[in-house]
Amino acid sequence: MKRIFDVNPWHVLTTDFKPENKRLQESMTSLGNGYMGMRGFFEEDYTGDTLPGIYLGGVWYPDKTRVGWWKNGYPEYFGKVINAVNFIKINFKLNGTKIDLATANFSDFKLDLDMQHGTLTRSFIVDQDGQRVRVTFERFLSVAQKELSVQKVTFENLSDQAVELKVASALDADVKNEDANYDEHFWNVHEVTDDRLIAQTVPNDFGTPQFTSGMQVSYVTSLTHKAAEVTDTATVDRYFGTLEAGASVSFEKRVVVVTSRDYPTDDAIMTALQRLTDTVSAQSFDDLLAAHEAGWADRWQQSDIQIEGDTEAQQGMRFNLFELFSTYYGDDPRLNIGPKGFTGEKYGGATYWDTEAFAVPVYLGITKPEVTRNLLMYRYKQLDGAYHNARQQGLDGALFPMVTFNGIECHNEWEITFEEIHRNGDIAFAIYNYTRYTGDTSYVLHEGSKVLTEISRFWADRVHFSKRNQQYMIHGVTGPDEYENNVDNNFNTNYLAQWTLKYTLEILDQVSDDQAAALNVTAEERAHWQDIVDRMYLPYDKDLDIFVQHDGYLDKDLAPVSAIPADQLPINQHWSWDHILRSPYIKQGDVLQVMYDFIDDFSKTQLKHNFDFYEPMTVHESSLSPAIHAVLAADLHYEDKAVAFYNRTARLDLDNYNNDTVDGLHITSMTGGWIAMVQGFAGMRVHDGQLSYRPFLPKQWTKYSFRQVFRDRIIEVTVDHDGTTLKLIAGEPIDVQVDGTTQTLTQN
Repeated sequence: MKRIFDVNPWHVLTTDFKPENKRLQESMTSLGNGYMGMRGFFEEDYTGDTLPGIYLGGVWYPDKTRVGWWKNGYPEYFGKVINAVNFIKINFKLNGTKIDLATANFSDFKLDLDMQHGTLTRSFIVDQDGQRVRVTFERFLSVAQKELSVQKVTFENLSDQAVELKVASALDADVKNEDANYDEHFWNVHEVTDDRLIAQTVPNDFGTPQFTSGMQVSYVTSLTHKAAEVTDTATVDRYFGTLEAGASVSFEKRVVVVTSRDYPTDDAIMTALQRLTDTVSAQSFDDLLAAHEAGWADRWQQSDIQIEGDTEAQQGMRFNLFELFSTYYGDDPRLNIGPKGFTGEKYGGATYWDTEAFAVPVYLGITKPEVTRNLLMYRYKQLDGAYHNARQQGLDGALFPMVTFNGIECHNEWEITFEEIHRNGDIAFAIYNYTRYTGDTSYVLHEGSKVLTEISRFWADRVHFSKRNQQYMIHGVTGPDEYENNVDNNFNTNYLAQWTLKYTLEILDQVSDDQAAALNVTAEERAHWQDIVDRMYLPYDKDLDIFVQHDGYLDKDLAPVSAIPADQLPINQHWSWDHILRSPYIKQGDVLQVMYDFIDDFSKTQLKHNFDFYEPMTVHESSLSPAIHAVLAADLHYEDKAVAFYNRTARLDLDNYNNDTVDGLHITSMTGGWIAMVQGFAGMRVHDGQLSYRPFLPKQWTKYSFRQVFRDRIIEVTVDHDGTTLKLIAGEPIDVQVDGTTQTLTQN
C-alpha cells in the first residue's frame, strides 16, 4: 500500500504533489471547528480535478425524492448538505500570469495538516520566467471564535529581480454541489458590498426553512488596495504591489460567517457581522492563532492518547480524534455528527445511527458529560419528526430516522429508510449507556423516559405474534449488515426491540408520579410489553451454538471471505447487488454488534462461538466494522486480531483501505481507534457504577497511555511492559478495578 502522506505523530504531511491524489489530499487535510468546516482544497483556482467544499453546521437543502417506482410511505424529500459560499478564495498573479498549480512550473511543494495546533499550511516555489517566488498559505477555523476563518498568504521573492504581484480575494456565491441531484445554483444573493455578502438558499417546495448565510471580510496587508469589484454573485478585492528581490510580503484574510440559525433576520445578521468583525480587527494574526491553539491544547490535554513504539498507530489515533473534534465538540445541541462531517458531500451531511452506536461511547470518555447529553437532547427535540415517520408507516409511537436534519426521515432507499429500524434500539441504548457511564439520571427520568416510551410503543406495534410458534417476531427488516435486505427476524433488531421494552419498563418504575402521568403508559400496555419481552423470538442454532443473524442465513453457501479471489475485493465495487444479497458475506458486525453493546450479558463461550463463526464471513466494507471486532477479539485474547483490526480502523482513511476516501473522511468511524484501544486493549468496562480495566500491551508497542473522563474525574491510564499504572489527574478519590483488583485513586 503506497501512502500519500508521511507517517508522523502530529502531522499529516506530504512533499509530493500528484494530481491523481488531489481529492485524497483534500479529504485528509480537512479542517473544522464544529460550526463550519472545509475540505483541504486550494485557495486559488485549480483547473485540474478537485472537489471544493465548505459546509456550515445545520445548513442543508431538501430535494425531491427520486425513485423509479413510488411507494406509499416514501419520504417526500431527500435532505442534502449544501456547498457554502466560497469565502477562502484567493487568486494571485506574478508578473501578470495567473498561477494555477495544474499548469504552473513549481517545486518544493509541501502540505501540512498540524493536528496539534489545528492549522493547514501549504507552500511551493513558483518558477515564472526565470524568477522564483515562494508562496505559503496558512489557514485555520478558529475554535476560540466559532464564526471566524483566518488565512495568511506570504509571498517571498527568491530571485534577484523585482516581481509584480497582484492578489484577487473573493467571497464567491457561484458554487455548486457535485452531487447529481443539484444541477443549479442554490444560493440567491440578497446583498453584496465591498466587504460583505448575504445569500439565502433558493426556495423549496417542502416547507422546510430557507437558510441565510452572511459573511464579512477584512484584510491586513501592506499591498495597495486597487478596487473592490461587486457582481451579482461575488465581491472581489484586488491588491497589488512590487516584490523586490529578497523581499517578502504577507496578505491576511479574516472572514466572519454567520447564519440565520442564530440570527433570523438580515438586520440581525448584518449587526452580528459588524460586531464580530470589529472584535476580530482589533487582534493580530498571532493573537487569533494563539487563542485558537490554546483551544486545541485544552482538548488534547483531556483526550490525547500516546503510543510508543508504533508511529503509524499514533498518527492514526490522533488523526481520528482531530477530525472527530473538528466535526463536533458538543457546543450546539441542534447539531449532530454526519458520517462525512465537513469533509465531503456523500451521505448528505445528515445524522445517522452511527452517533448513538459509535460516537456516544467515545464522547463519554473524552469530554464533559454535557457534550453527550446534547446528543441525546438532539433526538428528544426531534420527537415530532419521529412521530411523523411512524405514522407514515401506519405505526404507533416514534420511529427515529435513519437519515435526517430535522427529525423527518429524508433517505430514499427503502431497504435502509424503513427496514433498518434497529436504529430505534440504538438510540434507546445510547440513553442507557449515558446513564450507566455518568451516573446522571436527570435525562433518563425526564426527557429520556419520553423517548424510551415512544420507541417502545413503536416496537410493540411493529412486532407480530406468530400463533404457530407462540412467539413475537419482526419481519421485513435490514440489520446493521446492509448486505442482507428485507430479512425476517434479524437477531440484532429483535434483541434490541426486546431489550428496549425491558429497559423502558425498568425506567417507568423509577420516574416521578408526575412524569408517569405525562407518559400515560397504561397497565394493559405494560402487560403487553412484558409479554413481548418474555416471548420474543431470537434465532439460535443449537448445533453451532450461535445466534443466527436472521432466518435463512444458515441456508446460504457459507464459504468464508478467504475464499473470495483477491481481485474481487471489495465486493461492493466488483459484484452486482444481486450477487451480494445472495452471498453469505457480512458488511459489518450484526450479531457481533449486539454482543459488543451488551458484552457483559454474554458468556465467554457464547462470545467465542459467535465470533469464530461470523468474523470469517465479514468483509468489513463498512468503516464501522473493524472497531467492534477489535474489542471482541481483545476480550477473547485474540490479541493479534485485535491489533490488526485496530490498525484498520485507526488508519482507515489515512491508508484509504476501502478506496473511498476521495469524497470525504469517515467521521463517525473515526471513533473506532479510541473504542479499539480503550475498550479493547485496555479492557475498559463500567460495572455497577465502577470503572474497571483488563489491559494488554500489543507486541509492537512499548507503551500506551490515555486520559479518560469519568464521573467528574480525569484518570490517566498507562500500560507498558511493567504493567498498568493509574493516576487521578482531577476529581475526588475513586475506586477502580484493574485485572479484578480494586485500587483507590487519589490525587498525588
